[in-house]
Amino acid sequence: MNPKPGGSRRRGPELEAAILDAAWAVLLEYGYPGFTYEAVAARAGTSRPVLYRRWPRHQDLLLATLTRVWSSQPITVPDTGSLRDDAIGFLRNADAGRARTLTLFSVQILDYFSDTGTSFADLRESLHRPDDIPPFEQIVARAVERGELPDVARPPRVVSLPIDLLRHEVFMTMRPVPDPAIAEIVDDVWLPLLGTS
Repeated sequence: MNPKPGGSRRRGPELEAAILDAAWAVLLEYGYPGFTYEAVAARAGTSRPVLYRRWPRHQDLLLATLTRVWSSQPITVPDTGSLRDDAIGFLRNADAGRARTLTLFSVQILDYFSDTGTSFADLRESLHRPDDIPPFEQIVARAVERGELPDVARPPRVVSLPIDLLRHEVFMTMRPVPDPAIAEIVDDVWLPLLGTS
């Protein structure tokens, strides 16, 4: 392992963070085919055995890298007192926080899905903690508590539709989603499905 400037050696969480940051840089620069132990070790200034000890499988290293990136970019769920404003605010936060990451990532990771026989939905599920409440479930639950929406069962696909449409827009355009499109998703598609207009 190469020591840091100044002679001290990185250990524990500091070393792991440096490796995962290097791994993310390698993934963005070279894509999944170039995401090798050799490339990550070289970028991090460490050795392949150090990586193998922590992440015995290539997939383990990739998932650890993506988990670090996702957890370092939390998306705030607004609580404005308004269903519409909460939905638009969350979509704006998601677009600002992850649009660039998603566009880069979606292109660079395609070979991973081919190699593993998995999908983006499978990967997304593995990156979420079991106790996480999806953001639009939180937004709808708050609206029910405030009396904005009736307390009735709603299909999960309807509840999560705004983020699915935002994700589709990002993948199709490869650029941030403009405010008018976000408002259209909420006002013209989602709120009517919920029966508010």
